[in-house]
Amino acid sequence: MECISVFDMLKIGIGPSSSHTLGPWRAAERWIQELKDKNRFDKVENITVDLYGSLSLTGKGHATDYAVMLGLSGSDPERVPVEDIDKTVANIKTTNTLNFNGEKALPFNPKEQIKFNRKFLPFHANGLTFTALINGRNYKSTYYSIGGGFVVQEERKISKANKIIFYCTFPYPVEKGDELLKYCHQLNLPISGVVLENEKSIRDEGNIDFELQRIWTTMLESMYTGCHTEGNLPGGLNVRRRAYDMHKNLIGDYTYENPEAWLQTIRKTEVKFRQILKWVSCFALAVNEVNASLGRVVTAPTNGSAGVIPAVLMYYMVIENHEADFEHIKKFLLVASEIGSIFKKGATISAAMGGCQAEIGVSSAMAAGALCELMGGTPEQVLVAAEIAMEHHLGLTCDPIGGLVQIPCIERNSMGAIKAINAAELALDTDPKNVKVPLDKVVNTMWETAKDMNTKYKETSEGGLAVGVHMSDC
Repeated sequence: MECISVFDMLKIGIGPSSSHTLGPWRAAERWIQELKDKNRFDKVENITVDLYGSLSLTGKGHATDYAVMLGLSGSDPERVPVEDIDKTVANIKTTNTLNFNGEKALPFNPKEQIKFNRKFLPFHANGLTFTALINGRNYKSTYYSIGGGFVVQEERKISKANKIIFYCTFPYPVEKGDELLKYCHQLNLPISGVVLENEKSIRDEGNIDFELQRIWTTMLESMYTGCHTEGNLPGGLNVRRRAYDMHKNLIGDYTYENPEAWLQTIRKTEVKFRQILKWVSCFALAVNEVNASLGRVVTAPTNGSAGVIPAVLMYYMVIENHEADFEHIKKFLLVASEIGSIFKKGATISAAMGGCQAEIGVSSAMAAGALCELMGGTPEQVLVAAEIAMEHHLGLTCDPIGGLVQIPCIERNSMGAIKAINAAELALDTDPKNVKVPLDKVVNTMWETAKDMNTKYKETSEGGLAVGVHMSDC
């Protein structure tokens, strides 16, 4: 069974895509470490990178080439100054030189040494191969970005169902919702409590709190940045940022100096139903506008769906409970991560494998369940909330116009957040004994739907809106 930590499901990184940006970036880092472990790094004379399948088809729009160059240069996606990204890439392109891991200069022409291959590798839709030239010989390593920033190599053992075999050391390992409920009853704990016990088996609680606070701070800052940045998004579609205008109309004449003061200020604003809808949409749009402009966000569970969970958690903080503090944030993130891990184990969180149901659908389910627990839901109701949210995203395709994580991706985060809130409310008024579709059934259904979905609707920009609307129309 796969052992997935909350910090595997919720990662800090650079946009616009966890599978097409963060994953390739991490793959480059792992390849460098592999070279060092085999005492080959110092001998490398030249490097090339081959991108395959979805990484090739939508890689330009997802900044996959940027991610590869930044990873090979030794930059850390969690901490690299966002303003340095364009400078680093521009320097590589101008000089045709790459400072390999920040340690040695190598000749590198991105146009020739990053190759976009339309071919799909058999293991996964997101494949990339690094090649190092050493003493006239080529040494190749292939990695796969399997969604949510997770990276594996083909050499990992594979089961008959093409699922990677992992070994879990958690005291309460969970693969399905029914197993999670069993531990809740056995330990007399809410879902967040069970997840916390697992996390405490691999790190101390002080470290857990520190990292969860860092995740929330990043979420809050991405919402704040998106709400205070005007203009158009990069990429050629000339999409105007909408969070800025929405926020300006909602916040009125209030003043503040930082993200935390901003949160407190929002609590003072009008909260009629229309305003609530707009605030939630504004938070979600803000995050994904930051994501689309190579800003820093939290993969939750992917970058393309990074706005749903912050928007719903912010909704709880500024609308539902003005007394909410870090303990509420902690519980929300713990529950959300566990629900996301159930979908990853039983289906997929990769749009290249399952369409947008694997991203927005999963993030909406994660947020719905987490909100349900904070609103007093039982463990059973939490899973009902997650099921309702996913049930109404089944079959959602991934068809980004121009291969950019902008249309329809940004708006979908707003819709996913609103659906999550609605799902939580429905679950709170539901007796789980009367539920006809349990979470585990909807996870299975989502995976079957993913396998049946035509490849052109799986992050290839070869179907749907991506071909119905052309760049020239925009």
